[in-house]
Amino acid sequence: MFRRILIANRGEIALRIIRAARELGVQTVCVYSEADRDGPWLEYADQTVCIGPGPAAESYLRFDRIISAAEIANVDAIHPGYGFLAENAHFAEVCRDCRIEFIGPSPEAMALLGDKIACRKLARAARTPISPGSSGAVEDEDEAVKVAARVGYPVIVKAAAGGGGRGMRVARDEETLRAVIAAASREAQAAFGSGEVFIEKFLENARHVEIQVLGDKHGNAVHLYDRDCTSQRRHQKLIEEAPAPGISPRKRDAAARSAAELIKRAEYAGAATVEFLVDENQRFHMLEVNTRVQVEHPVTEMVTGVDIVTEMLHIAAGEQMRFSQEDISVTGHSIECRINAEDPQNGFLPQPGLVEQFRLPGGPGVRVDTHLEAGYRIPSNYDSLIAKLITHGRSREEAIARMRGALREFQILPIKTTIPLHQRMMDTPRFLEADYDIHYIERLLDETPLET
Repeated sequence: MFRRILIANRGEIALRIIRAARELGVQTVCVYSEADRDGPWLEYADQTVCIGPGPAAESYLRFDRIISAAEIANVDAIHPGYGFLAENAHFAEVCRDCRIEFIGPSPEAMALLGDKIACRKLARAARTPISPGSSGAVEDEDEAVKVAARVGYPVIVKAAAGGGGRGMRVARDEETLRAVIAAASREAQAAFGSGEVFIEKFLENARHVEIQVLGDKHGNAVHLYDRDCTSQRRHQKLIEEAPAPGISPRKRDAAARSAAELIKRAEYAGAATVEFLVDENQRFHMLEVNTRVQVEHPVTEMVTGVDIVTEMLHIAAGEQMRFSQEDISVTGHSIECRINAEDPQNGFLPQPGLVEQFRLPGGPGVRVDTHLEAGYRIPSNYDSLIAKLITHGRSREEAIARMRGALREFQILPIKTTIPLHQRMMDTPRFLEADYDIHYIERLLDETPLET
């Protein structure tokens, strides 16, 4: 096991990694920006190093400053958390060149799975279900039109090298497709340095289900079953749960096995998530692979008992997987609500500022991952996620009941947060019946906005 690691992140995920490392007797070094100088999580680290001004481009995204901090602190490895440099293959390569272990996949595996066209080809070999579409990058409008005619409209144009909605366009007819294909390619080139795009069938009323997987450096791979991330607004996840409700055991198991086979073929070491859209007939269509720990990993930990962050450390240290697929089972149900410093009654406007009152919920089956405390000032420089509220119960109904109680108890004042939206969702019939798709929350808010 490592002697000392550097955490190239901030907030609740930095604290989550510190706690996992401490349990293994591993020392931690936390880098921070000037905007995070008073970050409560820094008190838990063994050493801290300032790496620059508040803007992420001048601190958390600076390879040179992070590597310099790692060398000064004499660490064995770097954990990137999620966001920032977590899925940057070049950063992972720089770590390797500097003889610092990157706690995640190799640059080659990350680049392979990060290229959506290459990933689709590998998925076919692993029999991981993918959406109908082009076999590779489309070269021009005419080829795109031929693909769309074969798979049927509507279709979606996607950037091969990107994500986050950039280089992505939906076309419902040939005229629209011809109009958007070049624009999508230009946007992809500007955002990712590659103008390659491909075509997929667009699913209108899909659910978002993902499979958590772990691979090691000895060719082993296991899945930790599935999570449902359908509750979204503008492609941003709000509520996650495990297992995904309403999926047949046969189809769940088949998708999970194929996800484990995919990362095994990629020679992947670390935690990864294979994301799918699921149609009305419970057919799985792979979206992409996230080559990092996910924000929503706690719900999987709650139902499987596997500490995913701890396992990442064991795997990066070169150890074999500490369990087999037969050792993994699911017990009960877990739900996570992302608590963001945003005002859902005012267009989800970010809400930086001073936390004057802070009260955590408690009780059986309640977990809170957060870095907040009273007296902490939320900066305006970063993502608005400030806490993750997780509940576990013997059933989905019990997990929801515990979430209702926990949301009532949770106080973060005077900061406005997404807690009122989550409270509404816990009483919304369509959510309670698990009868909704990825566009449901947006439609709900358009029809009946939250009251001020």
